[in-house]
Amino acid sequence: MPRIFCIANQKGGVGKTTTTVNLAAGLARIGQRVLVVDLDPQGNASTGSGVDKRTLELSVYDVLLEQAGIAEARRRSEQGGYDVLAANRELAGAEVELVGLEHRNTRLRQALATVAADYDFVLIDCPPSLSLLTLNGLCSAHGVIVPMQCEYFALEGLTDLVNTIKQVHANLNRDLQIIGLLRVMFDPRITLQQQVSEQLKAHFKNKVFNTVIPRNVRLAEAPSYGQAGVVFDPSSRGAQAYIAFAQEMAERIGTMR
Repeated sequence: MPRIFCIANQKGGVGKTTTTVNLAAGLARIGQRVLVVDLDPQGNASTGSGVDKRTLELSVYDVLLEQAGIAEARRRSEQGGYDVLAANRELAGAEVELVGLEHRNTRLRQALATVAADYDFVLIDCPPSLSLLTLNGLCSAHGVIVPMQCEYFALEGLTDLVNTIKQVHANLNRDLQIIGLLRVMFDPRITLQQQVSEQLKAHFKNKVFNTVIPRNVRLAEAPSYGQAGVVFDPSSRGAQAYIAFAQEMAERIGTMR
C-alpha cells in the first residue's frame, strides 16, 4: 500500500505546488515510486512536471467522474522520474457535476485503490480552498503536509486548516492526521519569520519538520521549464533543501509504519 499525502493549505501562494513537485522528484531520486495527483484546476503541478495540460486526452476530471481509470489517465514526468495524474481547466466543472453524484467524497480514494501496487507514495496537490476536490484529497489520504510561510496571517490560516482536518478525521476519514508543517520561503534575516518559526516549534513540537526551505530564485524559475527545482538546478539551496526534506519524509514515514 502506498502512503498517500495531501499537500494542503487553505491560504493561497504558500508553495503547495512547489512542495508537491519537488518532494515527488526528491523521493524519486532516492528510489521511491511516486504518483502526483493534481487536484487544482489551474494545473500548475502538471505544468511544473513537464506535462502539457492543453493536450490531455484524459485527466483527473475523467477519473473523478469515473469515465477513466488512473492507469489510463496518468502521464510520466520523464525528467522528474514520477507519474502524474494531471489536471486542466475542465476540473473546475467537476465541482458542480460531483454534487449530485453518489460517493462524491471518496471517488479519488476508490480510483487510487486500483493502482495501489504501483506506488510507494501518492502526493495530492490540493487547491487553496475547502471544496469537493479538497475533500476528495483529504478522504483519500493518510496524512496532510502543510507548507507555510512564517508570517502572522499564515498562523491564522493554519488554525482554520487544523479544524478542517479534525472534522474530516471525525466524520469521513479516521486515518487522516497532520504529518507535519513545512516552513517554506524562509528568510532568516527577517526577525518576524524567526519569531513565527519559534512559535510553531513551541506549539506543534515534533509536528514541525526539521528541514526548512529557503526563499530561492531557482525554485521559482524551474516551473517555466516544466521541471521541479531539484531537477532544474540540483545544486541550488532550494533544491538541496527539498532533497533533504524528501529524506526526512521517508524516515518519518518509516517510523509511522
